[in-house]
Amino acid sequence: MKGEFTAIIEKVPEGGYWATCPEIPGANGQGETVEEAKESLKEAIELILNDRREDALRGLPDDVIRDWVEVA
Repeated sequence: MKGEFTAIIEKVPEGGYWATCPEIPGANGQGETVEEAKESLKEAIELILNDRREDALRGLPDDVIRDWVEVA
C-alpha cells in the first residue's frame, strides 16, 4: 500500500521525538531522532491500515468483485 500522510513531529522534553498522523487515528511513533520517529510512525500506519483492510474483507461473500482504485 502506498500513500502520503501527514507526520506531526514534536520534540519531547525528556529527549527524543514523538510523531502522530492526524489522518490515521491511533497512529503514533517515537524515536531518538526525527528519522527514527518517522520510521516508527510509518510502521504504525502500515499496521493499522493492514488491520483495517483485513477486518473489512473478512466474511465477504465468495461472489464479491474485488478490484483496486488509485487515489492521487
